[in-house]
Amino acid sequence: ISRSRASCAAATKRTRTSPSTALDFDSGPDPKDVASFGASRSSILRVVADACARSGRDPHDVTLVAVSKTVDPARLRAAVAAGFGLLGENRVQEAEAKAPLVPGARWHLIGPLQSNKARRAIELFDTIEAVDSLDLARRLDRLAGEAGRAPLDVYLQVNVDRDAAKAGFLPEALEAEFAELGSMSNLRLLGLMTVGRLTESAEEARPTFARLRELSLRLRSGGAVDLGAGLSMGMTDDYPIAVEEGATVVRVGRAIFGAR
Repeated sequence: ISRSRASCAAATKRTRTSPSTALDFDSGPDPKDVASFGASRSSILRVVADACARSGRDPHDVTLVAVSKTVDPARLRAAVAAGFGLLGENRVQEAEAKAPLVPGARWHLIGPLQSNKARRAIELFDTIEAVDSLDLARRLDRLAGEAGRAPLDVYLQVNVDRDAAKAGFLPEALEAEFAELGSMSNLRLLGLMTVGRLTESAEEARPTFARLRELSLRLRSGGAVDLGAGLSMGMTDDYPIAVEEGATVVRVGRAIFGAR
């Protein structure tokens, strides 16, 4: 039986579990939770399919990441049983605690990564979506080589809205540093990622997603750097618009797990 990278890595640390916790784990996920999550998944996939139909895309080209921050492992096991096999966490420590308790899941890091947590992140996550600086990319490239994790799958986070509250490369900085990023042989650049700004309506987020798509096309047109066509963008409030604008990964949390 195969296990996710996070499950295997986290299993190297022993954790204390109460008898009740062990009993809940052994008894399997709550069937009512599995049914509820299954209905949510079907609804989200229908929305994605409708957005793809409007934009002439194939729904199979869109990957759903279930944003699982602060959600307890019991509910995550039910979500995985319902088909949400790809989970997105914001913090390395939280994922490290959950991973051994959620077998069968794969994990993306979608939140900011501190440089002192980079080594552990490489061990835990299948993909790191928040590579937001050249210094972090250099560190991940070196550590991935040392850990035998090459190539490490990453997305480059871009602050396309130039929002002072958001992390990420500014577009012109990314273009200036793109050649060096492309030379990092231990990283596989799957594409670009952005965190949209807060808006009054989903439609107002469209320019953000369009700018990320246009930047991706511009960077890939040069041909000198092997940048994937991936676009990780869109969350619960605006993922249909993101799909219309070319998202290949949407990060949905509240529509699955409720408000947190």
